[in-house]
Amino acid sequence: MSFQAYLDKIEEKTGRTPRELVDEAVSRGYKDAKAGVICDWLKADYDLGRGHAMALVQVIKNGPQISDKHVGTNGTHSDPSNMLWLDGKATNPLNA
Repeated sequence: MSFQAYLDKIEEKTGRTPRELVDEAVSRGYKDAKAGVICDWLKADYDLGRGHAMALVQVIKNGPQISDKHVGTNGTHSDPSNMLWLDGKATNPLNA
């Protein structure tokens, strides 16, 4: 599953865009929190499992840019861009 696919699935599961969840995390003071604290919050409030929560932890702590390692590859973890779309999968220009 690509990184973007994780974020899209999080939106499906929670009804909230990744940006909304990142903004909520920052407003709760989780920007510098340990990953376990953020995962516990996401499990309690949104019933997200560890894998999906850790994908969001990465974005909360480091922003939407990811490594070029899997960009444009043919593997299961391939992403079309090194910049993740946080504003909802319906508005992602790469899905058009």
